[in-house]
Amino acid sequence: MASSSSSPSAMAYSSQLWNYHVFLSFRGEDTRKTFVDHLYTALIQQGICTYKDDETLPRGELIGPSLKKAIEESQIAVIVFSKSYAESSWCLKELAYIMKCRDTRGQIVLPIFYDMDPSEVRKQTGKYGEAFVKHELENKTIVET
Repeated sequence: MASSSSSPSAMAYSSQLWNYHVFLSFRGEDTRKTFVDHLYTALIQQGICTYKDDETLPRGELIGPSLKKAIEESQIAVIVFSKSYAESSWCLKELAYIMKCRDTRGQIVLPIFYDMDPSEVRKQTGKYGEAFVKHELENKTIVET
């Protein structure tokens, strides 16, 4: 007879109440009116409660409390990596917060690679490598000041 054990943190995650099934993270200029709109519509039609931010935010603006709350209250974060996703400091800040929620709240993170090579993200090469280094340096400077 097999026994199963659950860690207290795993039980906390499974009993978590979520307001959204899915949070969509994407670069608007690349995918908002095409892939993301189709994905969002398909999810909603299947009864999946989905958060999609339709605001266009000024460059470099901090993630607002309402967006952080939506990320925290989503069971799954779907990240649509596109060619210019990493060029947006906003998207990278959102990604960092999603990964924090994965670690602290047990959020499931699903990547979608839209019209790009997944290895560029995994290996942090090309535009993604440059953007990740720049993002780290900018955030290190913010933390130190």
